[in-house]
This record gives sequence, C-alpha cells and structure tokens, in this order.
Amino acid sequence: MKAALVLEDGTVVEGCGFGAEGLAQGELVFNTSMTGYVEALTDPSYAGQILMMTYPLIGNYGVCNEDYESDRIQTKGFVIKHLCRHPSNWRSQKNLDHFLKEFNIPGIEGVDTRMLTLKARVHGTMKATLAVFKSKDMPSKEELIENTKKQPHISEINLVDKVCVKKPKFVGTQGKHHVVIIDCGVKNSIIRQLTVRGVDLHVVPYDFPADKVMDYDPDAVFISNGPGDPARVTQTIQTIRSLVGEVPVAGICLGLQLTSLAMGAKTFKLKFGHRGTNQPVKDFDTGRVFISTQNHGFAVDDNSLKETGLEITQRNLNDGTVEGIQHKDLPLFAVQYHPEAGPGPHDTYFFFDRFMQMLE
Repeated sequence: MKAALVLEDGTVVEGCGFGAEGLAQGELVFNTSMTGYVEALTDPSYAGQILMMTYPLIGNYGVCNEDYESDRIQTKGFVIKHLCRHPSNWRSQKNLDHFLKEFNIPGIEGVDTRMLTLKARVHGTMKATLAVFKSKDMPSKEELIENTKKQPHISEINLVDKVCVKKPKFVGTQGKHHVVIIDCGVKNSIIRQLTVRGVDLHVVPYDFPADKVMDYDPDAVFISNGPGDPARVTQTIQTIRSLVGEVPVAGICLGLQLTSLAMGAKTFKLKFGHRGTNQPVKDFDTGRVFISTQNHGFAVDDNSLKETGLEITQRNLNDGTVEGIQHKDLPLFAVQYHPEAGPGPHDTYFFFDRFMQMLE
C-alpha cells in the first residue's frame, strides 16, 4: 500500500504502508527506545498521538501478548524506518504488521525518521495525518495538508475519558493493604508492581468523586499516568484536592501533574516531550543519578510550586524539568517518570518500595 505522513507545516513524506488501510490523525511524537515497541503502542499515555520510533529497525522480535500495557493499541498510527516482517524470538506470537491490522492501526515505513525527529526537536511537536491506501484511493497532498491543519490540538481533546475504566473494578488477592487507583490511563505494569507487593486495588474512573473514593476506606490513593493536557482533567484535579490531607496520595507521570495542579501549581507543554527509556534523573536526597523510562508532553512549572506546600525532590538532567515532588507536611509524593518501566531499566523500582513504606 502507498503511505504518506503529512505535518501541519506542509511537510509530506511518502513511504510504504503496513498495518491497516485508512487515515489517522494526531500529534506526531518520537520515542528514542531501541526496544519496547509493543509496550509503547499499547501504553494509554500515547492516546491521540502518532508514534514514531527513532531506532531504525523495528519488529525484529515480534509481538507477545504478555507485553501489552492495556488491552489494545492506543496510538493512532505508527511511523518507522524499516519493518522486520519475519521476527525471530521464542516469545513471538505475531509480527508487527499483523498486530497493527488486528487493531485497525495504519503504519508507514521507509521514511527518514532522523529528519522528522530533528524537525520536531527544532520546531516542536506538530499535528499530523498518516494516510495508508491503495494508490487509486490516496487523497491529494493538498487535501491531506488542509485536513491536518484543521484537526484539533491535543489540548482541546479529553483523551483520559477515552482510556480509563468506565466503572470500578477490583484487582487483588486479599492482600495486607488496600489502595484506590484513580485511572487516567493506568498501565498494566503499574498494577503488577502493586499487586506483587500484596496490595489490593480498586481501580476507579478518572471522574470518580472524592466521597465515593473514601467509601472504599483506602489505605492510600494512587493517581495513574495518562494522555493529554493535565489542565483538561478538572474532575480528577478536584478529587485530589479533596483527598489531600484525608488519605496518603501518590502519583506517576500525569498523576504528578494533576497532583501539582490540585495543590495550586501550573503546568506547561514541553517543546517535544520526553519519550524513551534513557532519561537521566537526579534524586536530591541521595545524590544518586538514575536512568528512567518516560512518556510525557507536559511538565510542572517549578516556579509555580512556591506557595503549594510541595517541594521538588528530583530533576531531569537533560533539561532541568521537575521529576519528583513531595509535600512538606502531608503524606503525598509523586514522580514524573515511569518507575514501573515497561519497557526500560529497573533503576526506579524503589518508588514502589517507598510507596509501601508510606502504607506501613
């Protein structure tokens, strides 16, 4: 199939289509990981986005259902340099082309991902359209460019509502502790990291009110990762504001941003975001530098934290952005990176150990 990737600035890149035939629109973002494409594609934090991998060879170890971070592919489209159609791995259950077809997601290969990544780093992330059709059905370049410009900005879309649970569900085995997860797009790896530590979970929708959360009598409340602009998730912000001081609170990624907003801070959109498994973070308490997995396009304005009671505990060593916060007096802490990895290094598993200490 013929394929074209179109950016809002008029850039048109042609390549070979794979996966499903069709049209996808979203924000084009890049991930710098060498592996972990299955986890990335199924990560709810990528909802509303077209994902591009910077590593040139993708698909060589196939697809395994055990690596899913949700029950489906969450990205709108997939952009790579070269597709391996014949994977070699004992865990592989299907190839990447079949995986995308299964969930009706279009992909494009044979494009200059290095050029596109450099463009994003210079000009910032852009709205994009990915078209995969037989030659006779391909829309004109002019039509694709016009439709790309007209699509809504990611901050104008409520993406969290598209990825969270619709009603509460229980996950656990009668463990010692009981936690409510406010689901803004929680990854399976986060749930696994908590349940293997003996934590029973009630996973509730992002707009679940604080009084209903407290009806579960939780030992703590956990705010999950998720997609989009945190300022749009007003229901969760209000819930967190009501819960702080009533019950211990912890959060990951979007959870840090929402917690900061609930306490009176502000967030802003990063130029091209942090997406990959190689982001260096420094912890101020220990002085330790560790490598983290990240996937976010927004960050907390550190100057806005001054009157919130929150203090910065960790920073990104690439650009100095906030990576960890805690409250000076209350049991509340959160991190911007993904300590559960999935994929990535296990350097940051200690986050869950600290969370368990808070429960104790």
